[in-house]
Amino acid sequence: MESWALVTGATAGIGESFTRLLAKNGYNIILVARDLARLQERARALETKFEISTVVIQADLSTDAGCLTIENYIANNQIDVLINNAGFGINKAFTLSQIDVEEQLLSVLVRTPMRLMHVALVGMKARNKGVIINVSSVAGWIAGGTYSASKSYLTVLSESLHTELATTNVKICALCPGFTRTEFHERGRMSMKGLPRFMWLNSDTLVATAWKHAVSGKAVSVPGWQYQLLTFVMRNAPRSMVRTIGMNVRVKQRK
Repeated sequence: MESWALVTGATAGIGESFTRLLAKNGYNIILVARDLARLQERARALETKFEISTVVIQADLSTDAGCLTIENYIANNQIDVLINNAGFGINKAFTLSQIDVEEQLLSVLVRTPMRLMHVALVGMKARNKGVIINVSSVAGWIAGGTYSASKSYLTVLSESLHTELATTNVKICALCPGFTRTEFHERGRMSMKGLPRFMWLNSDTLVATAWKHAVSGKAVSVPGWQYQLLTFVMRNAPRSMVRTIGMNVRVKQRK
């Protein structure tokens, strides 16, 4: 029987890396994003290189209609792997940002992965098989506005589901990367000029690490020694210090 993987935010960055890794491992790919032309381009490239099948679904996951489109697809098709990757950041302080943009961020980073997991787990539990990777962030351990709060939610929910499903063959993992060379910061108009080169992660490398961690049963994947060290500090340092670090990072990104 054919195996299918659904990836949101599939046209660039971490999501695009996941499509290639999964296709290399024999999965057919359902690609979800807003840009239809890029979706079709990526689908053709995957089919040509890996000789797998693809399905393209254009959807804006910040909207109820877009989220419902993917929910309905998952409910009516066997999904063996779900990668909740779609996301974006806001380059403004909370008190200066537009509330509709803040709500869009919550919809994409919190509501959509929660709803997609809720429907996907019905089939995965029935088959006693499946993998869900939620692309969270090390930002979930700092205090950096709605983005950090959203990623904290996603990590904690992943950990909770990992425990809930521990006696099954359904794997749940929160991928918590640090700064990764993708289009993310450019789209969010964030300044990253002051970040040391050694702090940048390679998307393909971290995705390979995350997949290995997920299938082996790890609840949380933090690729890169530098971010493993950083998260250890953030988890154990006084919260007053963590709040200050988080604010300093956010301010530097706005310059």
